[in-house]
Amino acid sequence: MIRIREIGFKSGPLKSAPLRSACVVAALATLALGACGRGEEGWRNDPAAAKTEQPSPQAGYLRPPRVVSAIREGNTVTLSGQAEPSSSVRLGAPTGEALVGKADAAGAWRLVAPLAPEPRLYGLSMTMDGRTVQAQGYLMVAPNGSAVLLRAGAGAEVMGRSSLPPRVLAIDYDRSGGAVVSGVGTPGAGLGVRVDRATRGEGKVGEDGRFSISLDQPLTAGDHTIQVAGDGGEQQVVVEVSVPATPTNGPASSTLNGMGWRVDWMTPGGGLQTTQLLDTAQ
Repeated sequence: MIRIREIGFKSGPLKSAPLRSACVVAALATLALGACGRGEEGWRNDPAAAKTEQPSPQAGYLRPPRVVSAIREGNTVTLSGQAEPSSSVRLGAPTGEALVGKADAAGAWRLVAPLAPEPRLYGLSMTMDGRTVQAQGYLMVAPNGSAVLLRAGAGAEVMGRSSLPPRVLAIDYDRSGGAVVSGVGTPGAGLGVRVDRATRGEGKVGEDGRFSISLDQPLTAGDHTIQVAGDGGEQQVVVEVSVPATPTNGPASSTLNGMGWRVDWMTPGGGLQTTQLLDTAQ
């Protein structure tokens, strides 16, 4: 589990840090198998597309679909996003359930998902002209209606969150301790990360107001003080890291602790990744 409390600190200069997460940034083939029935190819574009040397407007690259908002309405959450115009959009669960809709002429789509006592995970895909394209990662819908994109080897993205001072929303790590700190902040702001007062990474908030910074050394089991600071403010949290637990019923398992949902899930290469969400408990 991860225990977090906020305390103040004084920031200092931070040096650059390479990516160290052991996971491969890829979409999750495990979920796509149940969602789209495409086996190991489920989370990649149709192989036929890669063989097209000179793509035409009808047979060119198709951008993966994406979720842009999640709005709770009673016991459901309305998910909205973008896809190719007039394409078929599908949210499929590992257990076989699916929500299917159609993008309009502008590419906008809307699906309504039921809420459950525990987080529900979906694979998002789009089909057009006989070609199916998978979105990256798992889409997690929390019991409170929050939507979170879980990404292998990268930080989770919590939909609909924004912040001027930097705010940590998730910490991801694998069995080797490779870790990513992610959250929101002022667009364009530079940020640095320290772990136990030692510089461990730096990055920049994107134009979408999100950041995802990999640590240059693994996180060991136990308590760690993580500091994020830069233009616009700073935040410090104390985390307790424990080894990811192997899911026993499907590709993922979730546990609610004092700060949010912890999700232990399988990556395409057979590894394990933990995503601890820090702002979705309430």
